[in-house]
Amino acid sequence: MNADIWIADDDRNVRFVLAAALRDAGYAVREFGSGEAVLAALTTARPILLLTDVRMPGDDGIHVLQQLREEVEVPVIVMSAYTDIATTAAAYRAGAADYLAKPFDLDHAVEAVGRVLAEMPAGEAPAIVTSDALLGESTAMREVFRLIGRVAASDLNVLITGETGTGKELVARALHAESARRERPFVALNTAAIPAELLESELFGHEAGAFTGASRRHAGRFEQAEGGSLFLDEIGDMPASLQTRLLRVLAEGEFYRVGGRELLRCDVRIIAATHQDLDTLIEAGRFRADLKHRLDVVRIALPALRQRREDITLLARHFLAAAVQELKVSPKHFSAAALRALARHDFPGNVRELENLCRRLAVIAPGVEIRPADLGRGRSDTPAATGAGWTEALRAWAEQALAEDEADIHARAREALDQTLLEASLTVHDNQRGRAAAALGVGRNTLTRKLGTTRSAKKGA
Repeated sequence: MNADIWIADDDRNVRFVLAAALRDAGYAVREFGSGEAVLAALTTARPILLLTDVRMPGDDGIHVLQQLREEVEVPVIVMSAYTDIATTAAAYRAGAADYLAKPFDLDHAVEAVGRVLAEMPAGEAPAIVTSDALLGESTAMREVFRLIGRVAASDLNVLITGETGTGKELVARALHAESARRERPFVALNTAAIPAELLESELFGHEAGAFTGASRRHAGRFEQAEGGSLFLDEIGDMPASLQTRLLRVLAEGEFYRVGGRELLRCDVRIIAATHQDLDTLIEAGRFRADLKHRLDVVRIALPALRQRREDITLLARHFLAAAVQELKVSPKHFSAAALRALARHDFPGNVRELENLCRRLAVIAPGVEIRPADLGRGRSDTPAATGAGWTEALRAWAEQALAEDEADIHARAREALDQTLLEASLTVHDNQRGRAAAALGVGRNTLTRKLGTTRSAKKGA
């Protein structure tokens, strides 16, 4: 193999290890320390592929990519430690063939080079312009952003999977915003939120007199989305009878309004989403396999928030700042201990739960700095409120106390633990000390002594 690959990066160490890996794979490699050096070399030579860092002194990687595309048709792989959406979008907008987030695995980088050379000619790729809430620096979200960028400009149907609250509609809107249909409508419909008897009319519309109360013609979501994108959320809950009608629309591109005789044709891109396993529903006879195949042309799987904990701090700060601005309240910020406590929480409601928590804290947190103790205000489902969550609350308290250089932390914690256990056991056992002591696994005298000690301490305080 004698492919001449150029690497442009102002970090000599990155150039060295990447060039070594590519040479080991059989490629011929040239190294450049700046964008200007790459552009100067183009006057006498041409690479078969360029790997370039985004941020370099002078001409950055995006500028080099744009200049390269104006002069020669060369595929470019962009590398960057800055994996925000704007940087990713700029790379794809300029025509990047692929995007490697630093630090990257060398085997993965070599594999990407081989894939681009074998399969992907240089060409214009879409940008990713997403909602502010679709943020993330984790590996999982980087892959989501890349996939959005790859498929947005196509007209392929997309199935978005993920737990409730992971941001499936945000992905759907991003796909529409960067498609050729962006100037046409984006129409969303939650199929689980509409009664089955009304869903058909919502999708396909109805003629006047089609049923009781239908006093005039009504255009359905397919007509409303003509030329644009139709987002069908919770597609797994669609009734079987409507699955058949939807399949016909996808296969033939035509439908009738309810009670109508006029055959209507439609040009709509379908983006569907579900939190359910469609294969399981198919096995149970609740979802059509042929419909699933029509919808699942490209799949984007969104990770749960607990699977990308490194994004929680970024999201929490963003949501809090947005809530403060929207609700017109005094600015607030999270303490380091509070952010650590948030990062340990599983967030079963995912990003939506975190956003709602930040909105609530913007209003009810008493101070400018939000501390771990504030996270449970107005909530009954925080980690501290669950049976297994008391250790998380203890940890958060300890971290805050240590951060504030408080004294006698261990002694105070032991005293609070003894007092809480003793009083709880006495309450459960109707103040019968013998039974309360036995339930705790201590002697009656021990319970009496500890109880006297804690009560004396309370009086002294």
